[in-house]
Amino acid sequence: MALALWKNFLQITMKRILQQRRLSLYNGAHGYEEELIKKKLQQFSGGSVNLVKEDSGIAILTLNNPKFMNAFTGTMMVELQERVTELENWKDGKGLIIHGAGNTFCSGSDLNVVKEISNSQDGMNMCMFMQNTLTRLMRLPLISVALVQGKAFGGGAELTTACDFRLMTPGSEIRFVHKRMGLVPGWGGGARLVRLVGSGAALQLLAGAERVGPERALGLGLAELTLPSADEAAALAEARAWLSQYTDGPAAVVRAVKKVVTAARELPLEDALRTEKDIFGTVWGGPANLEALVRRPKHK
Repeated sequence: MALALWKNFLQITMKRILQQRRLSLYNGAHGYEEELIKKKLQQFSGGSVNLVKEDSGIAILTLNNPKFMNAFTGTMMVELQERVTELENWKDGKGLIIHGAGNTFCSGSDLNVVKEISNSQDGMNMCMFMQNTLTRLMRLPLISVALVQGKAFGGGAELTTACDFRLMTPGSEIRFVHKRMGLVPGWGGGARLVRLVGSGAALQLLAGAERVGPERALGLGLAELTLPSADEAAALAEARAWLSQYTDGPAAVVRAVKKVVTAARELPLEDALRTEKDIFGTVWGGPANLEALVRRPKHK
């Protein structure tokens, strides 16, 4: 009976948390018509966003448009949303690594797309669409890493801020080049950058369009580590090994940890405390907790 009640409570709580995570930032009241926006974006094809889910619980998401430094075409924007939905439904997932093909991360939006949607309304639609997608990415119950190889420019720099951690390879750089294009960040990267490095440092990076290499990124708190290897395959293996130290253990517990941190980051204190209580209830008395009580790892 107790087990049945626990499972029912778990299902109700998880459903509510999932609904909160998928909640769109924008709706019809904001002039946001998602299906129409997707139809427009799909007119601009090229590249792909590929996802591989490994048995370890770590997924590898690859931005694949190396001819244009993995710049986002319209179809890639739509594919990224589809991959995020797939990850939201991956119950065994624990971690995510995002990287670019061809040993570079991402140069932002494909300029051919930008030229075709240069009017204000199309630009706002693309902005809302990508903000929604990257917010959902940030709220995934997976511990996420942006593996920055080569260049992460513009929208690519913004994408790195939607991940929990950033690992950089020798010679790589993050650069918010928006000002040089007569723009400001539009995919949520400005708001996230301030939360990562503080308003003063964010203003310098945005107003100066400054190049941020691994050493400076570490000093700013924008990156966690400079990996030893600049080789694409070797760096991916190193990133996987680094992330594994945090994804080790049962998926239910790893995912619960990420949800607690997400709630604390986004909600007022009292709401965050209540959410933490709800998440705590999904693991207390669960299989991992009961097994740990037998092993008594706290005292070893």
